[in-house]
Parts: sequence; structure tokens; C-alpha cells
Amino acid sequence: MSPEPEANGSRKQVGEHPPACCPFYHEAVELIGRRWTGAIVAVLLDHGPLRFSEIAQAVPELSDRLLSERMKELEARGVVVRHVEQGPPVRVTYALTPMGTELQPALQELRSWARHWLAHDDQHRARRPVRTL
Repeated sequence: MSPEPEANGSRKQVGEHPPACCPFYHEAVELIGRRWTGAIVAVLLDHGPLRFSEIAQAVPELSDRLLSERMKELEARGVVVRHVEQGPPVRVTYALTPMGTELQPALQELRSWARHWLAHDDQHRARRPVRTL
């Protein structure tokens, strides 16, 4: 089989499969890319430890049920830690772990990309006709 040129200049054998997606990358994207999870992590990055109600206020369209579910997922994966302060009233706060804090550069890049490309896209989307199938 003769090699075929690729778009990036490398050569691949005809019939050869592309390399598989890294399973760790895929898992990370699935975790942070779940509905509202990125927003929750971003709020904790921006504001530090918060109570459940404060997170709910910072992400107003998020239901309490879904927020509770996402917090349990993030806690189970080691991204968030839940602190319970005893005493009347019991006070529960959520904070990012070092693992969660290390998401800051990636989420900052995503935020910059979104502001550049999606804000720009919104301005033009209103003027473009909608394509239907």
C-alpha cells in the first residue's frame, strides 16, 4: 500500500485507522462537559468555597435537584470536597480540591475562546438564514 498525504503533511497507509481518542481526555470532557458542570466549577474557581444556595444563585437556571446530582458527581470524582460545620445551624460548603483547581487554565482558555468565537457568532447568527434539512 502506498502512503496517502494527510492534511497535516504526514502520511498514512491506505486502510489504516486513525488513532483512537485518548480515554482520559474523553473521560475529562465527559465529566466537565456534562450539563451545568462546567458552570459549577467556574463559579467555584471564581468565588472560592460556597454554600449550596450560593452556587444555585450563581447559576440561576440550574435546578436544585440537578445541582445536587452534579455536586455528588464532582465530589465522587475528587474535583469538589464537601465541608460540614457542625452546630446549629449545620453549615455545608463546597470547595474545589487541588484536582479541581487545576482545571482553571483549561476553563480560562475555554472562556476566552467562547467570548471570542461565540459572542462574535451570536452577532452574525441573527443575520444568517436558518438552514433546514
